[in-house]
Amino acid sequence: MSVWLAKLMGPIILLLALSMIWNPRGLLEISRQFIVDRPLILISGVLATLAGLSIVNLHNVWLWSWEVVITLFGWALLIGGSLRVLAPGLVGDLGEEMLKWEGVTRWVGCLWALIGAYLTWNGYL
Repeated sequence: MSVWLAKLMGPIILLLALSMIWNPRGLLEISRQFIVDRPLILISGVLATLAGLSIVNLHNVWLWSWEVVITLFGWALLIGGSLRVLAPGLVGDLGEEMLKWEGVTRWVGCLWALIGAYLTWNGYL
């Protein structure tokens, strides 16, 4: 199960990270539009909660290995998605504060790229 999830999650995380690195302004503009659209926040929360529950129920592995990264992502999706469902306004307000740190986008993208590459490596090699 771990390898399959790494093959699924790794390339997607890596792709999003590359977008953050190469097009931070475009991604920030999309984010600005997203945080003012409360119905979209709610729908994304439902989808993130669904994804998080799926991962947590199928892969709740707490071992000191690369597989724990998948479990951590599952829990992060579950918690983040639940917050979007329960308090879409709060998430929008927090998002506005986070968007003030424009210079951080590339650095966070680099971190996400490392995580995505790590999962992709473990999934495919």
